[in-house]
Amino acid sequence: MSEPSTPAGAQAGLRGDNLRMFGKLAVVAALMFGFGYALVPMYRAICTALGVNVLALSEQQTSGEKAYDPKNSQVDLTRSITVEFDANVRGPWEFKPAQRSIEVHPGQLSTVMYEFRNIQNRTMVAQAIPSYAPNQAMPYFHKLECFCFSEQKLKPGESKQWPVVFVIDPKLPKDVKTITLSYTFFEVGGKVPPEPAGTTPQAAAALVGAPKT
Repeated sequence: MSEPSTPAGAQAGLRGDNLRMFGKLAVVAALMFGFGYALVPMYRAICTALGVNVLALSEQQTSGEKAYDPKNSQVDLTRSITVEFDANVRGPWEFKPAQRSIEVHPGQLSTVMYEFRNIQNRTMVAQAIPSYAPNQAMPYFHKLECFCFSEQKLKPGESKQWPVVFVIDPKLPKDVKTITLSYTFFEVGGKVPPEPAGTTPQAAAALVGAPKT
């Protein structure tokens, strides 16, 4: 008949079990961290191979709805919506809207310019991600042209202007009187894309039928 374990022996065994469990958990945590870190280059490689920009697709297509056609809606002159523009600067560049707010009617085609300047001594490629406040206004804010649809290239010290051409759906809830459109502009890796066509102030003016500056 075996003798019962001594308290010291039991404690030593418990410490051994704890150490083994800690080692297993550490290995699992390291694997999870490594997998999460590898997702970014994997994601970029897949998107590059397929020629897909998921950020651009999600911005151009909302919940699988058809492309919005402003010709199918009438301008509601009985309502005015204040649209405010904001920019979150997170990097060595200047990024801001040319104007902070405008008054528009639902159904009215409108354009606002955003200004960019790369203050680095190297070429950069960046992507803009929009956000809306209040959030309920997002399905009613239709962008027909936007620099956020694709990655953008700026050479060292280069300054550019790009338009946001948009229409607010007349179906916007009556209690929404102010919409804030905010962009976060961040640098991304990957292949440098070609400069988007038709994204000059003159092209934007021609798009909305305004006189060229």
